[in-house]
Amino acid sequence: MTARARQLKLGAVTMGAGGPGQHYLWLDPEIPGDASVNVDWYIEQARLAEAAKFDLIFIVDSQFITPDSPPHYLNRLEPMTLLSALAVTTRHLGLVATMTTSYNDPFNVARRLASLDLISGGRSGWNVVTSGDAGAAANFSREEHFDYDTRYARGLEFVRVAQGLWDSYEQDAFPRDRSRRTFLDPTRQHQLNHQGEHFQVAGPLNVSRSPQGQPVIFQAGDSEQGRDLGATIGEGIFTHAASLEQGRAFYADIKSRAAAKGRDPDHIVVMPGLRVYVGDTDADAREIERGLQLAAQDFDKALAELGRPFAWHDFRQYDLDAPFPQQALKYAERGFRTNAENIARLARDRDLTLRQTVESISSPRPTPFAGAPATVADQITRWFDARALDGIGKSVSVAAARAIGQQFGGQRHHALAHRWIELAASVQQRFERDQRHFVPRQHDEFHAVAERAALVGRNLHSDISAPRGCSTPMVRCAGLNTARATANTSSRVTLS
Repeated sequence: MTARARQLKLGAVTMGAGGPGQHYLWLDPEIPGDASVNVDWYIEQARLAEAAKFDLIFIVDSQFITPDSPPHYLNRLEPMTLLSALAVTTRHLGLVATMTTSYNDPFNVARRLASLDLISGGRSGWNVVTSGDAGAAANFSREEHFDYDTRYARGLEFVRVAQGLWDSYEQDAFPRDRSRRTFLDPTRQHQLNHQGEHFQVAGPLNVSRSPQGQPVIFQAGDSEQGRDLGATIGEGIFTHAASLEQGRAFYADIKSRAAAKGRDPDHIVVMPGLRVYVGDTDADAREIERGLQLAAQDFDKALAELGRPFAWHDFRQYDLDAPFPQQALKYAERGFRTNAENIARLARDRDLTLRQTVESISSPRPTPFAGAPATVADQITRWFDARALDGIGKSVSVAAARAIGQQFGGQRHHALAHRWIELAASVQQRFERDQRHFVPRQHDEFHAVAERAALVGRNLHSDISAPRGCSTPMVRCAGLNTARATANTSSRVTLS
C-alpha cells in the first residue's frame, strides 16, 4: 500500500486580553476589555479560523493564578463550557480543550468530552496536561502538588481509564426499536471495572459512542516524562521551537520514542506554537512584529512573570545586577521544572545577571515566521519538509488584526480573515507546486482531528486491540460526521 502523503495541520490559539508576555494587549481599543470572558469575541475568532480553513481551535487553561498572572489567565472561561458554545456556532472546526489529570477524575472528564463530541458531531479533542502550577494543589485540598513521576504515572492511567470508558458502548448499542420496546441492547454495553494505582472506576460511562469514536488526544509536556507520555498516548503534540534545529530535534525525539513503543511515528502530528506576523510585504510584517513586541515590553512585569516556572517564586527580592540566583531552581521541583532548568542553564552558560536574564528572555527578537503571505508560507513549507513540524499552532489576537487592518483603511477584522485565508492559500500553493496532497479543508468532515492516527494500546493493558464494535485493530469506528454517510468500520482514518 502506498503511504499517504503528509498534510499540514493548522491550529488557532486564542489568548483574549493577553497571555504570557502580553500584559498590555487589552489596552488595544480594538479588543474588548472582557475578551477572555466574552463568548461573542470567541465566536468571532472561531468563525475567522474556520473561514481560513484552520483545522482546530485550542483553548489553554490552568488551575492557579497570582496577581502577576497575565490578564487572560486572571479572568477566562472554562474550556469545556466555552467549546460547547463554539460547537453550536461552527460546523467544521476542531475543538480542543486543556484539562488536567492532576485535579480531575477520569469519569467526569470522559463524560464531558464525550458530550462535547456528540454536541459537535465528532469534533472534540483533549489536550492532556498534568499541571505545572504547583500552587494549584491548594485549590484542590492538597498540601502540595504531585511530584513529577507521580503526576505522569497518574496522567497515563487517567487517560487509559478515560479511553476505556469511551468504549462503554458499541456503536449500535441503542437500537431504539419502538416495535419491540427495546431502547438498549445490553450485550453491547460494557463495564470497565478498573482497579489501578491511582483510580478505581467501575463504569460504564453514561454517554453513547460519538461519531468519531473517541475524542482526539493531544499532549504538550516537554520534560522527559512529558515527552514519554506524549509518545505513548498523543495523537497530536503541542510544543514550542525557537529554531528549525530545535524543531527537528524535538520532532525526531518524539517520533523515535513512539516507534520504540510500537506505534507508527507517522500517526503522531507535531504542532509547535508559532508567532506569525503577516503584512503586505516582508518589511511591513517586520514592522508589525517589532511594533507589537515593543508594545508588550515591561521589565517589571517580565521580572514577576519569570517566577511562574519556579512555582511563582518572587525574583523581585534579589539584586538585579547580581548573578542569576541558581538556588531558585529548588522551587521548580513540583512546577514547570523543565522550563525553569532551561532558564537557569541559559543564565549559567552566559554568565548573566538576573537583570540580563529577564532582558534576554523578554526582549523583542525577530521570529522565523514574519513576512508577506508567500514568504511565511515558504518558511512553513521549509520546516515541514525538514520534519520540524507536521502542523502549526497559530496565536490569534485582535492586536494582530489591528496592525494588519491599518493597511486596509481600518477594516481590521476583515483584514485578519483576509490574511489568514491568503496565508492558507499560499501554503496550499506550495504543496501543490511540489505535487503533494495538501488538502484545503473542504469541511465535509472534521479535518482537525478526524483524519487522525488510531491509538495503539487503546485498552488499559496497552495491548493492540480494536475498540468494541470495530472489526479491525487501530481504527476509528463510526462516520466522521453526521452529515456524511456512515463510514465503513474497517476503514482507516489517520491524521498522517
